[in-house]
Amino acid sequence: MPDQDFLRWPFLEDTHRDFAAHVEEWAGRHAEALTDHGDAEASTRALARAMGEAGLLDAAVPPGGRLDVRKLCLARDILARHSGLADFAFAMQGLGTGAITLFGPPEVREAVLPGARAGTSLAAFALSEPEAGSDAAALATAAVRDGADWRISGEKTWISNGAIAGSILLFARTGEAPGARGLSAFWLPGDAEGLSVAERIEVAAPHPLARLRLDGVRVPDAHRIGAPGEGFKVAMAVLDVFRATVGAAALGFARRGLDLLLDRASGRQLFGATLFDQQMTQAAIADAAVSVEASALLVYRAAWLKDGGRPRVSREASMAKLHATEAAFRVADACQQIHGGLGVVRDSAPELLAREVRALRVYEGASEIQRVVIARAERDRRAG
Repeated sequence: MPDQDFLRWPFLEDTHRDFAAHVEEWAGRHAEALTDHGDAEASTRALARAMGEAGLLDAAVPPGGRLDVRKLCLARDILARHSGLADFAFAMQGLGTGAITLFGPPEVREAVLPGARAGTSLAAFALSEPEAGSDAAALATAAVRDGADWRISGEKTWISNGAIAGSILLFARTGEAPGARGLSAFWLPGDAEGLSVAERIEVAAPHPLARLRLDGVRVPDAHRIGAPGEGFKVAMAVLDVFRATVGAAALGFARRGLDLLLDRASGRQLFGATLFDQQMTQAAIADAAVSVEASALLVYRAAWLKDGGRPRVSREASMAKLHATEAAFRVADACQQIHGGLGVVRDSAPELLAREVRALRVYEGASEIQRVVIARAERDRRAG
C-alpha cells in the first residue's frame, strides 16, 4: 500500500486528495500495462491518449486556463512511482502547452489545447540547442521577418516528443536586444513545412527525444506567443510552474526505490536472519525515508506557494528540484546496492529505476544551475 500520509498535509485541499485518488486508481490499472520500454514513441502515444480519456490531462492542460501546480505535482509523484514513461507523457502535455495556456492568443489556444488535453496530439517544448542548454540566452536559432510572417532557421536538440509532436512551442532569436532580451516564442505544428527530424536520440531510460532542423519554417505572426523579445520571460514563466513538478517526479521515483528497498530487505535471508536485520541495511532504509519526506515537503511547499499567488517561486522550485532529484539518485543507488547482483541486471526494477532517475538531475535546469539560482536568491533576499 503506497504511503498516503502526505495527502493529509495542510499544503493540500480536498480537491487535491480526490484528484490523487483518481490518478492512483488509473495508474494502478494502466500505467505499467501501457508502458513498453522497447517502443517509447508508441508507449507515449498510448499513455497520453489513455490519460486524456480518463480526464487526467485536464490538470496538465486545464480547460479554465489556470494551472494548479499541486495537481501537477501529485500526478507526477504518483505516475513516476508506477511508470517513468507515464510520468513523461503527462508532463510533456503540460510543459509543451504551458506557454499557450498562460500567454497564447485565442486562435492558438483553440488550435492546440483541445487535442493536447485529449491526448490525441502530443506536445513539445523546443528550447535547447547543440550549443545552448542551460544558457538559454545563447540560442542561435533565428526568426526573421518575412512580410506578415516569420521565417525560422536553426537546430534544436534534446527535444522530448520532437519526432512525434503535433504541436511545438519553439524559442528563436528575433534580435530586439542582445542575449536573453532578443528571444521570442512561437507555436508551430509538428508537420510544418521546412521542419525535419535530424536524429532520434537514444538515451539510458527510453524516451522519445529528437534533434530537429528548421529550414526557413514560415510561422504567421499570429502564432507568436507573447511580445517580440519576451521569449525568455515566457520560457522562465513556464519553467517556474513546471520545475517543482520535476522534483515531484523524482519524489515518485524515490518512493518506488524505498518500496523496493523494504521488500528486498524484508524478504532476503542472510546469515540466518533477514537482510533488514543488518544495521547498515536499516541505515540505508532510514536515509531513503528521510530523503522521501524532505523532498515531499519541499515539492509541495513550492507548489502551494505558486498556487497561493506568489508571482515567482524560482528559489523554492529550484530547492525542490535540486533536493528531490539528488535524493532520488541516492535512493536508487542504495536500492541497487541492497539488491546485490540483481541490482545491475538489465531491466531489473532497481536497474531501470537508476536509469530513469539519472536524467532528472540534468533536464529543466541541471543541479549545478539550481545551485546558482538558489545562491543568487539567498544573496538577493539578504540584500533586499
